[in-house]
Amino acid sequence: MNYAALLELREPAWREFDARLLEARRRSHRLEYRELEDLALAYRQILQDHALVSSRFPATAAAQRLSRLVLEGTRWLYETRDETPHRFRDFWTRRFPEAFRRLAPNLFVTVSLFGLAAVFGLFLALEQTALATSLLPRGAIEDLERGHLWTESLVRTVPPSVSSSGIATNNISVAIVGWAGGALAGLGSLYIVLMNGFLLGALVGVTAHYSLAPRLLEFVAAHGILEITLILVTAAAGLKMGQALVEGGDRPRREAMRDAARESLTVLGGCAPWFVPLAIVESLVSPSPALPFAVKLAAGLTLEALFLFVAWNPFLRRSEA
Repeated sequence: MNYAALLELREPAWREFDARLLEARRRSHRLEYRELEDLALAYRQILQDHALVSSRFPATAAAQRLSRLVLEGTRWLYETRDETPHRFRDFWTRRFPEAFRRLAPNLFVTVSLFGLAAVFGLFLALEQTALATSLLPRGAIEDLERGHLWTESLVRTVPPSVSSSGIATNNISVAIVGWAGGALAGLGSLYIVLMNGFLLGALVGVTAHYSLAPRLLEFVAAHGILEITLILVTAAAGLKMGQALVEGGDRPRREAMRDAARESLTVLGGCAPWFVPLAIVESLVSPSPALPFAVKLAAGLTLEALFLFVAWNPFLRRSEA
């Protein structure tokens, strides 16, 4: 093959590789695996062409061009990149929303069971108030009898910085227990959902008996909506692990459980950071008598909307979900 025939045959591929490499540099952190594989295949062909041209047509423009393409291709394909920013962005914009969307059936179960347990706890407290009050410590009952919520005494005696730290630790612990409970065939997750729903309903019923239910709802308005959501989401993630353990499907249970655990851990990782601002709101905004109910409710709904926006990510393409 002479030089002119070589150029006519192979130059279009060289131009295509050059254009692909330029595009890869521009969107290096958004390349799909298939695109990277195609680029690597084209790079191997460039190496072969470079070896051929260097031996048969040295010191030509084609040899110099191929040397440049080989150098640039090698540098881009093999250079060490800092993937930390990309992985962080990828987690919040793709991995967490995808896992959250796939969790929808399990989340429906946890929300439904929580609602049923809350209704049961409410009616039990209204019909059997003495039984429901046994769930509270004696000091809390004494506060209710004096017309005060037990949360007011906690706020007066504990500095906000200390209480927010304790609140965050406690809430994260509940979420982790609900998530880890999925390993017990989902029973631990169901327990957390049912118990929290029952306790919320019972507390509303008990405070209603003392005509303090509006003040309790005012207290939880700023933080309670998101707090319940996070607990239900992490419990749903745990329930998905339990589902994989029980059902298994066509794959070996160990493999199904491993994949479910990995995805549920992604959900837990996406929920955990939200407990920090939630604890700050619960220690500073929720107990503040200076803030009206409307402000607290607006704060609670804003936190919930922000979480759902991040978790669902409406900009995520449907094909990726």
